[in-house]
Amino acid sequence: MNESPGKQERWDRRMETPLAVASLLFLAGYTVRVLAQDLDQVWLDLCLAITLATWGVFILDYAVRLRLSGLGPLRFVRAHLLGTLVVVLPLLRPLQMVKIYDRIQRRHDKPRLTLYARVMAYSSITVTLLGFAGALAVYQHERGAPGATIRTFGDSIWWAAETLTTVGYGDVTPVTPVGRIIAVGMMACGVALIGAVTGSFSSWLIQSFRREDEKRPPGDSPGAS
Repeated sequence: MNESPGKQERWDRRMETPLAVASLLFLAGYTVRVLAQDLDQVWLDLCLAITLATWGVFILDYAVRLRLSGLGPLRFVRAHLLGTLVVVLPLLRPLQMVKIYDRIQRRHDKPRLTLYARVMAYSSITVTLLGFAGALAVYQHERGAPGATIRTFGDSIWWAAETLTTVGYGDVTPVTPVGRIIAVGMMACGVALIGAVTGSFSSWLIQSFRREDEKRPPGDSPGAS
């Protein structure tokens, strides 16, 4: 039996800001641990504690949502695949910032941006966060690996840009199993994002040309005799 939808909505509103803060703290803690290896161990341990604590917040939020949904675990997982993936791979959690941005845009029950502008904005945010998180993860596993071509974080950023844009020069590539798994995921995301942006831009052009044609007087269309 499902819980009252009002309880879920209240929980969503209550956790909106804490989850946004936790997402940023997780990314910040992970970034410091990967990029600032020369820090004192106490600071590295603090960053580890922050990442683990925020991960615990994500798991708690997921468990509460499962309880409030009234669904069985398998049905809930099928209905919330992205949320489940984010709990298992918390480095993807900053992507949830896109949802926060969407809620801000929908204040007063109406988005401030048009549909096409929202697609562009969400895609830009997603690419930036996904590229940065993917570059961090690949750099963590690739640096120091035998035969590695990704030796600096700059190399990793360059590789992430190549991968997400599907350019793939091949000058730097992952050599570790984990790095290659991350690469496959980023390739799939890159193709999907490019498709979404291209489709949205094409639709916007068609709509613009259609509005221009509708404004023309009858018989004044191009090619008319």
